[in-house]
Amino acid sequence: MSERWLSVDEIAAHLGVNPDTIYKWITRKWMPAHKVGKLSEFLASEVDRLGKSRSAGARGERGR
Repeated sequence: MSERWLSVDEIAAHLGVNPDTIYKWITRKWMPAHKVGKLSEFLASEVDRLGKSRSAGARGERGR
């Protein structure tokens, strides 16, 4: 079964942030968004994978 695409509001709720934050992250190219017309859609698995890699990198930075 394929994963369902999530809206900005749904991914914001998934991450526990404001939807405006998601739009900022998209603009800064920090968020893997897929454009469908004027809408941005996300796969939770991609966003979760990105978050894990960033948090691992942040832990490494603090240890230096």
